Amino acid sequence: MNYDIFNGDADGICSLHQLRLHQQIESTLVTGVKRDVNLLNKITPQEGDYITVLDLSLDTNRTSLIQALDKGALVYYFDHHYAGEIPKSKNLEVHIDTSGEICTSLIVNGFLNGAFSVWAAVGAYGDNFYLAAERVVKSYSFSKAQNELLKELGTMLNYNGYGVSLDDLYFHPEELYWLVHQYEDPFAFISEEKKYQVLIDGYKADMEQVSNITLNNTTKTTAVIQLPNAKWARRVSGVYGNKLARENPNRAHALLTELPDGGFRVSVRAPLTTRKNADILCRQFITGGGRSAAAGINHLNEVDYDSFIEKFITIYSQ
Repeated sequence: MNYDIFNGDADGICSLHQLRLHQQIESTLVTGVKRDVNLLNKITPQEGDYITVLDLSLDTNRTSLIQALDKGALVYYFDHHYAGEIPKSKNLEVHIDTSGEICTSLIVNGFLNGAFSVWAAVGAYGDNFYLAAERVVKSYSFSKAQNELLKELGTMLNYNGYGVSLDDLYFHPEELYWLVHQYEDPFAFISEEKKYQVLIDGYKADMEQVSNITLNNTTKTTAVIQLPNAKWARRVSGVYGNKLARENPNRAHALLTELPDGGFRVSVRAPLTTRKNADILCRQFITGGGRSAAAGINHLNEVDYDSFIEKFITIYSQ
């Protein structure tokens, strides 16, 4: 049996899209909201299964990965998040790069020798790797308007992945993947896929809500943003954090979204000038993880709020 297991954001979708444009296979898709990252535990692998994992931390999936390898499954792992120690197994092929200037779409792009590099750029734009994306598209001589369309597409695909549950999203990430996968040309998707407008309209409406939000603990190096318990806030937290990071590249941002059952979902964006320490900060708290440039905590208890703010300000004031 074949499994394609991928993060439900722009990077995960564009990574898988490139691989399956290159080699179409019948597979069972496993994905979810962006923060649903322990996805290997949702399958029961057997000897001889082929498992492709994209844009999911190996460290988070370590136990399930080792179980799959011990069962005799063959695993191909593509990622840019903190991995920890990589298991040694003849059944595991790893393409992991945790440096601060690369995302999984770009790793896949290198693996495929640039076969579908415009889609890699879309994934990079969505993951807030603008400079890396622009290096990819430079050779195509696109117009400024075309580049803006690719940026918008990456942002919309990423926007759809954010939410506490699938009910917060406009599209299940699997459905959005299948919509994307009909198109080898991203500009054709933009112009022909009618459902794409749903994301554009939703994004505009949600970002209008953000205009009423104030920044707290604002210094030259940090800013804290608290968002209410609302679907629009859960959807917009990640893309809004990316926007703030681009507008203030020397400043770190922490977005804390109130959860329905109490506590907060946290998104941290390191300064774009350094892209460091977001994962180190968030891994100090239960349910925290991510990568050096952008990380998060799925559930920060209210009792840990002050501790988190203190650690956030300290780590980005050094």
